[in-house]
Amino acid sequence: MQTLRDLPALRAAVDALRSDGRPIALVPTMGALHDGHMALVEEARRHGRHVVVSIFVNPRQFGPNEDLDAYPRREAKDAQMLQAAGVDILWMPSVDVMYPAGFATNISVSGISEGLDGAARPGHFDGVATVVTKLFNQVRPDVAIFGEKDYQQLAVIRRFVADLDLPIEIIGLPTQRAEDGLALSSRNAYLTDEDRKKALALPRALGEAKRQIERGDPVDGALAQAIAMLSAHGFGAIDYVTLCDAATLEPMHTLDRPARLLGAAKIGTTRLIDNIAVDPV
Repeated sequence: MQTLRDLPALRAAVDALRSDGRPIALVPTMGALHDGHMALVEEARRHGRHVVVSIFVNPRQFGPNEDLDAYPRREAKDAQMLQAAGVDILWMPSVDVMYPAGFATNISVSGISEGLDGAARPGHFDGVATVVTKLFNQVRPDVAIFGEKDYQQLAVIRRFVADLDLPIEIIGLPTQRAEDGLALSSRNAYLTDEDRKKALALPRALGEAKRQIERGDPVDGALAQAIAMLSAHGFGAIDYVTLCDAATLEPMHTLDRPARLLGAAKIGTTRLIDNIAVDPV
């Protein structure tokens, strides 16, 4: 595995990989890798002969009061995991490489980025869209793999790839979970043992709301019960628990087409997100 930090070296290495005519798959990450990330790498191997993984903690997708400085960073361990997984290139640019002096461009995706986390974290998806566009231009992959845990992020990326005619196949991998059902996330490292137990209320509340909605109970009532369950189990700020169109993320109050149930809430100081599919019977 080549570990690269400057753009000319990356481009030369990617060109060398591409010389055999086989596809290149990209897995963008912010590091602090866990089993969910490694599942993305495995999926990438199925779709691309060569695999590139990026690690970049992107300051442009963090708000002024968010956890940029505290976000877990462990480059050496991450590199060991990727080396063992047979990754070809680890791309780890610095902030100065990604955003050199004078950088003045912003990628903004209207509509699908504006609710949910877009409302709770203003500017977040502009930062995501900008950095992912840059990664796509730097690596020029044939396919890119993202997790469905960040469902709105995946929808935003699919939207701008289609809008900008980028020749990249975007693949979403179902949310990877711990044995007890909690969605795997780098931010889970922030949880105390007690908060880790309480955090299970999020997937359980979404699961119960899914069962109620799919059996025909009123959507708004099921969402209200899910919010009450989170509050009862110690969640503080609840940004949203909502049912949305699976493709457009428009809010739904009747289950008449494929939908996604999404939730975001804080347990202690840690903000968790999760989502599950909800389908009409």
